[in-house]
Amino acid sequence: MNAKMNEIAKMHAANGVIIIDPCNTYIDETVKIAPKAKIYPNTCLEGTTEIGENTVIHMGCCLKDTVVGANCVLRYVVSDNARVADNVTIGPFVNLRPNTSIAPNCKIGDFVEVKNSNIGTGTKLPHLSYIGDADVGERVNVGCGTVFVNYDGYKKHRTTVGNDVFLGCNTNLVAPVTLHDNTFTAAGTTVTKDVMEGELAVARSRQTNISGWVARYAERNGKK
Repeated sequence: MNAKMNEIAKMHAANGVIIIDPCNTYIDETVKIAPKAKIYPNTCLEGTTEIGENTVIHMGCCLKDTVVGANCVLRYVVSDNARVADNVTIGPFVNLRPNTSIAPNCKIGDFVEVKNSNIGTGTKLPHLSYIGDADVGERVNVGCGTVFVNYDGYKKHRTTVGNDVFLGCNTNLVAPVTLHDNTFTAAGTTVTKDVMEGELAVARSRQTNISGWVARYAERNGKK
């Protein structure tokens, strides 16, 4: 750890920031950290990043030009030019790309990427989802495997999701499309047209079970 980095760490510690291992924590001199924040080792805070009071930045976080509010918890988060409000939990293994805004009381779970999107208060993105070029309302539940299909090969398009929306697992939202307040999508649905308030969107083939298929398939392949 060079002398300059040591001085930066000492300055933050003197201001009430808890830095667990200064020798293994990188903090730019332009970074602002509020008192009572806790910074774990193997983290990187760069550029105009700001960390709010009582926020915990766990190992594996790399934040650049990112503002994080108070009382947040981040684990293994990579963020570039994003805004995170108060009382938000993020991670592990989350990528916040430029022009992302997360409102208070949200949960961003494991293996989630958010890009150029606004996420409303109390919304949950629990795991394994891509949210790109979207405006998502309040108290939305984004089911596992949901993808905001924003790129048609030539242009990016936006998706709008209202308040109190439930997106079932493996939902594909093909932009441009709007889901109004209080709507549901069934698991495995691909949405290509607007869903009006109070509606359930179902867009998948009806299941068919073919009797005896396994035995016939095995016979064709010379297996008993």
